[in-house]
Amino acid sequence: MATIRVDLDTIQTTTAKALEAHGAKPWIANSVAHAVRVAEAHDNKICGLFYLQSYCSQLITGRVNGNVEPEVHQPKPASVVVDAKLGFAQAAFSRGLDTALLAAKTNGVATLAICHSHTCTSMGYFTEQIARAGYIAIGMTNAKSCVSPPGGTKAVLGTNPIAMSVPDGKGALAMQFDQSTSAIALGKINMAATAGEKIPLGWGVDSEGQATQDPSAVLSGGSLVSSGGYKGYGFGLMAEILAAAFTGGSTSTQLDPLKASEGKPHDLGQCYIIIDPTNVAGDLFWEKLSTISEAVTSQPGARIPGANKVLPDAVELDANVWESVKQLAGI
Repeated sequence: MATIRVDLDTIQTTTAKALEAHGAKPWIANSVAHAVRVAEAHDNKICGLFYLQSYCSQLITGRVNGNVEPEVHQPKPASVVVDAKLGFAQAAFSRGLDTALLAAKTNGVATLAICHSHTCTSMGYFTEQIARAGYIAIGMTNAKSCVSPPGGTKAVLGTNPIAMSVPDGKGALAMQFDQSTSAIALGKINMAATAGEKIPLGWGVDSEGQATQDPSAVLSGGSLVSSGGYKGYGFGLMAEILAAAFTGGSTSTQLDPLKASEGKPHDLGQCYIIIDPTNVAGDLFWEKLSTISEAVTSQPGARIPGANKVLPDAVELDANVWESVKQLAGI
């Protein structure tokens, strides 16, 4: 596979051009392009350029609105709501973030609900912004049903990711944890099927509920399973409740495949819980956080996820992928 090294600035500007060329307003295109940039920097291929063709085709078909202005509401002092109006989640989040941070500062804790949006892809992209502003963040969303409950055979939940980010008090991250509540991301099943590769046992089941190493059996009538069995299922179910019921968004079973060009708008929700870390213990929070971190990092080979991560200025991309990006951008 031929590769090409591309700097992150170029990835962002080219992605923005592609989105604008397919109908997105410049500020909206740039908000989505920045998320793509960060995903590629983290080597999160599934949430990066992998999604660009889908974004562009769905702008054309109307599954996502690239020209809408999100509306921010504050129905209660600690509750901030953004109506994305079936537009991009990244743009809606950017419009509501400052209001939500102020609400958390004022009340000690606040919720930020993004309603009626397109898929947000990486949850950690959003919780990281909250943590870098100095607040603890927990975020969750749902997706097209592909996970069956323990003991069941029919998919009722999506991969339903949950992300958690903690500030270090200096503008960086003390911890960031971002994972799907399924045993694996659906994109990795798709990639294995495309490559004709087997998947490990424990990733999914076939239509009879039997564990399988055949990704096609998972995709055609089967389903993924929850990470950690009943424990992951509980987290995925809570993500479903807060992302869909709390925001009034689509449930996992109501969604069409998210990357398909045709279909009804996603109409998804995301729920963020924002906590002022010093609200209860004051500055003692930072002392205790340091004690926890030292207990982990003092052990050789152990680490705090997301802490002290240095992102590159450029990344290696599949040359064919990058060529398709340039074509979408009209370059």
